[in-house]
Amino acid sequence: MAGHDTNELGQPIGKPVKGTFPRPTPPYTPMVGQYCSVVPLDVNRHAPGLYRAFAKDADGRNWTYLPYGPFQTEADFVEWAQTNCSDADPMFHTVLDQDGIPIGMASYLRIEPAAGAIEVGHIHFSPLLQRKPKSTEVMYLMMRRVFDELGYRRYEWKCDSLNAPSCRAAERLGFTFEGIFRQATHYKGRNRDTAWYSILDTEWPGIRTAFETWLSPDNFDASGQQRQPLMARANR
Repeated sequence: MAGHDTNELGQPIGKPVKGTFPRPTPPYTPMVGQYCSVVPLDVNRHAPGLYRAFAKDADGRNWTYLPYGPFQTEADFVEWAQTNCSDADPMFHTVLDQDGIPIGMASYLRIEPAAGAIEVGHIHFSPLLQRKPKSTEVMYLMMRRVFDELGYRRYEWKCDSLNAPSCRAAERLGFTFEGIFRQATHYKGRNRDTAWYSILDTEWPGIRTAFETWLSPDNFDASGQQRQPLMARANR
């Protein structure tokens, strides 16, 4: 929300906020798209398939910037999922392909209904999902729920500032870089300076149009290659 007002004392104050608070918490219901579905993570049904999908990342590089993993056995991953993926915050989701096969996960976290703010994180896309239209659709579906269904004001993305692929992904998806929080946390025995990104409700309509245009079947040629990149449309 740009600009500010001025009170009767001549002091600058923030613009009025419309809507009622707290906003609803995200429901435990599926989000269904053209290319994939994003559903609440069910450990018994999804964890074995997720482990097999993640195992296609042979050298484990997709785990480098996550605070957990890689997992040596399916049993190890299932145990981790049973311990960490059943709470309301973080709210873990499984990405299913059109055949219902688990190919990735992501979560809502730091859910703040009173402020109307929410973060997306714990994003781990297997090689079966990376660099495919369905990976972009996952992000679109999760944003659409937050803004269109729940009426949140702010959607956040945070990552290790050294995680260049994650930073590029945030920018491609229309997030605005807000800065770096130095020594924000530590994980796997090393420091993490955290890069912060956000999308605001006022920015969402244009970004939503960019996603829907990019995801249209008309944007892909016969070999499945994009005709126009999302970045050119999503960046403001």
